[in-house]
Amino acid sequence: MPTYITLMKFTEQGAKDLKGAPRRIESAAKAWELMGGKLLGAYFVMGEYDYIAITESPTDEAAVAASLAVCAREHVKTTTLRAFTIEQFAQLVDRLP
Repeated sequence: MPTYITLMKFTEQGAKDLKGAPRRIESAAKAWELMGGKLLGAYFVMGEYDYIAITESPTDEAAVAASLAVCAREHVKTTTLRAFTIEQFAQLVDRLP
């Protein structure tokens, strides 16, 4: 399955409810599973973003739907990136004219 990296920032409401963040991460994992995907890892991070998730989804559309569901319910703003392994990248480069 394709891999995605989702960068997340707390909304104002999410920052006010930090104690609820672990529960919201569990809820987000379930949202991904409902769309046929899987949460591979979630990390609180320092810097521009508050936390990140590494997920798999069967399609780009499923990843977008899961990301939108998380954004709507979990008090975060998201940026989702499609990730490619080095091997996948090498295959893409090999196909260049």
